[in-house]
Amino acid sequence: MKQEIVLKHEFVDFIPDELEQGTIYVSIRFATASHLCCCGCGNKVVTPIRPTDWKLIFDGKTISLDPSIGNWSLACQSHYWIRNNCVRWAPKWSQKHIDRARSRDGVAKERYFERAKTSTINDTDASPGRREAKSDGGTRSGSRSSALRGRRSFRHAEGATAPLQLIEVFQDGRMGRNVHRRIKT
Repeated sequence: MKQEIVLKHEFVDFIPDELEQGTIYVSIRFATASHLCCCGCGNKVVTPIRPTDWKLIFDGKTISLDPSIGNWSLACQSHYWIRNNCVRWAPKWSQKHIDRARSRDGVAKERYFERAKTSTINDTDASPGRREAKSDGGTRSGSRSSALRGRRSFRHAEGATAPLQLIEVFQDGRMGRNVHRRIKT
């Protein structure tokens, strides 16, 4: 069992060219976290923060990354979790296990982006003042957004590149599905 390592974190605009061992650098602007491999081999590890890659949790004091970091492309093939700034070592994986996980990740990404394509609406569909036809031949004023009810939250756009783009997520009360609209920044 390897020794427990406590990392420090730094929020930066740009990931520095030279990384310091024991520090994880987080760029919200570029949705990326980078650090030197925790096994000590000196290789740079980049974890993109995206809905289909890693999630970053900042509790006001420490950071955590999910899922685990498996450096399968590096000679060390180290595997660990970063939880509350602490490195938690995970068991070594066989090549068969690594291949299955990569395949599963690929399928999950394809499904995610396929769902995102079908659930995204055009900004003009939710523009204020749009008139909709009624079944009796008349029209009603208002916007599609008046039919959108419930929780409103914000998240990063899928496949966003720097600077980050935001997408507004609504719960569509009529259709029971999430509706996404890109927010102009």
